[in-house]
Amino acid sequence: MQKLYQLSNWKTWLIAVLIFAGFIGLILPNEAAESSRVTGTSESPDGSFFYTPETLFSIADTYGEEGRAYYVRARYTFDVVWPIAYFLFLTTTIGILFKPFRQSKWKWFILLPLFGMIFDFLENLSTSLVMSFYPEELTFFAVIAPFFTAIKWSCIYGSFALIPVGIAARLIKRRK
Repeated sequence: MQKLYQLSNWKTWLIAVLIFAGFIGLILPNEAAESSRVTGTSESPDGSFFYTPETLFSIADTYGEEGRAYYVRARYTFDVVWPIAYFLFLTTTIGILFKPFRQSKWKWFILLPLFGMIFDFLENLSTSLVMSFYPEELTFFAVIAPFFTAIKWSCIYGSFALIPVGIAARLIKRRK
């Protein structure tokens, strides 16, 4: 945790913002368009908050062989770098905002983006296995994947929600 706070400085934050903005503005739209083109749909398990194993198998079927291969390839190229990008942005932002509160229980908030990234990787692994072996149904991975996805999104949404909380806490602390 201390290393994450050390990482959280204005220089690292600026680099993280530029990388994050580049992904949001350039890479994500292109990736979404290419994914829709190859898979024939804009539906993706990692875009949902929660889904059922049946939904995951249905998506795998809809994608077809080429779409499933594309999905797996994207999980091990683009979707390895994207979680690192949002992790850096969220960690440095939360770290800077909550640095004055490191001696309180608030210090643990900096771990939320890390958990988001870890569960994103677990989601990618489990959904990729389902896609790779389909039409064989890997039920175990299809059952755990939605939970990884829901935890990932909860951590990411929670991390973004901490930004205005951190700004407010810093303003209140400054007024005292």
